[in-house]
Amino acid sequence: MTEKVVIVGSGPAGLTAAIYAARANLAPVCVEGLEAGGQLMLTTDVENYPGFPKGLMGPEMMQLFREQAERFGTKFVSGNVDRVDFSKRPFKLWVEDRELVTDSVIIATGATAMWLNLPSEQKLRGHGVSACATCDGFFFKDKDVVVIGGGDTAMEESTFLTKFASTVTVVHRRDKLRASRIMQERAEKNLKISFTWDSTVKVVYGDPKAGGVKGRQTEKPKDRQNGRLQVRRCVHRHRP
Repeated sequence: MTEKVVIVGSGPAGLTAAIYAARANLAPVCVEGLEAGGQLMLTTDVENYPGFPKGLMGPEMMQLFREQAERFGTKFVSGNVDRVDFSKRPFKLWVEDRELVTDSVIIATGATAMWLNLPSEQKLRGHGVSACATCDGFFFKDKDVVVIGGGDTAMEESTFLTKFASTVTVVHRRDKLRASRIMQERAEKNLKISFTWDSTVKVVYGDPKAGGVKGRQTEKPKDRQNGRLQVRRCVHRHRP
């Protein structure tokens, strides 16, 4: 059977495409991926989406998106797309052992946050540890925040966070930034931003069940050159 349209991705973009395609009687097939719902599945309160004045949880929002798409006839396939053949029409995609043949493909795979992959970090996602300053910056108002990284994204997020945070400490594993010159200059000129060089984060301390991150030493970057332990304050407000 040849489908009219296959959508790869089930985050906000993918499910929005599914809703529009389904309402146009295209009977879309949405490949959800193994991380169905996208990065909003890792977010707690969503307060910047129109129509929800009291906010709602990220997973709840994505479930509503999915139900709306399904209501109009979207079919869902679980799993990741392993390979494709776009050399001729109809196009072919393979989800594990299942082959999908389609006249058109919408790729809405979105972005993936680069986590540190620390057990303590995973425990505190959405409870002081975030991968999106734009999404969560408001919750860090008047707090001391640590940003890990030295590229353009880290500098952009750090600069944005100064609108809310008292201080922003950038921890980078090298002795110089990888960000573009203009992004470096913006961060370096910002009086709220300081830098900890040649350091990597080993553990994040906190209690997701408490009313905030427990204690004040939530980031402990270790100096790679001389083994010193440099402690920075990073207290984030817990989101109810």
